[in-house]
Amino acid sequence: MSLLEAPVVAHVVRASFVESVHRGLAVVTAPDGTVERAWGDPNTPVLPRSSLKPLQAVAMLRAGAALAGEALALACASHSGEDAHLAGVRAALAASGLDEEALRNTPDRPIGEDALAAWLASGRGKERVAQNCSGKHAGMLAACLAAGWDTATYLDSQHPLQRLITDVVAELAGSPVVATVTDGCGAPVHAFELAGLARALGRIASAPSGPEARVAAAMVSHPWFVGGTNRPDSVLMADVPGVIAKEGADAVLAVGLPDGRGVAVKIADGARAARVVGAAVLGMLGVDPDAVARLGDVPVLGHGERVGSVVAVL
Repeated sequence: MSLLEAPVVAHVVRASFVESVHRGLAVVTAPDGTVERAWGDPNTPVLPRSSLKPLQAVAMLRAGAALAGEALALACASHSGEDAHLAGVRAALAASGLDEEALRNTPDRPIGEDALAAWLASGRGKERVAQNCSGKHAGMLAACLAAGWDTATYLDSQHPLQRLITDVVAELAGSPVVATVTDGCGAPVHAFELAGLARALGRIASAPSGPEARVAAAMVSHPWFVGGTNRPDSVLMADVPGVIAKEGADAVLAVGLPDGRGVAVKIADGARAARVVGAAVLGMLGVDPDAVARLGDVPVLGHGERVGSVVAVL
């Protein structure tokens, strides 16, 4: 199955009228990695986009990067660009003896609404440190320095770090990488089956030791640094102990539960329903109802007032 054949998984409802529908895929993997339940074909290859970051962070640690705490959470982050995020990225770079000039990600402005407003008011333009993936890039640089690899070419798909990331992705996902392309920030991003993304997050969340456990601990302990104020993945991790969660661009959501189960969602049209469908699946798994309700609340507005919502139809 391709995304073109994905089933309808959500409706956009405006005042009881179904305005539009979203097709997509969702999967739950068991602690042993097998597919427990799926909507659509869970073997469909997808691009995880930023949902890949926890896997990339595992590879950074395996390369020897001395990342922990907030710096490691930022390596997994699509941060909003709030002041503490930027300070954390700068501190991570400084710990490696580097500054912002070493970053090779795409310059941009903060993605958080308040952070962006403050940035624009200050008259600043696009900068690498403000781009939401700057923490990941700081982590990649730390890994290169620890392993003795070149830092100027770390985004090349054939760089030793990127080859290691490819191997780690295939290992954690339990499925082969079928394509490698360039992500929005300039780093390679890998396509593999959706079930593999769920499987990998479950393995990281439940790991008893090693780099996987260190990544999970950083995300669980510092959820705000993974996203920011009112960001869905940060809020879910703050609400539900032991859960790790990461959104990805173009409507991807991946969640790992501390018991080893994993959930992954991809909406075919890249629109807003991923968190709604993810919340519905997590509700079926018995995750805290209040946390699920917050995650899945995507209102439809009319004249600035709520007149409907996006609803899952699994």
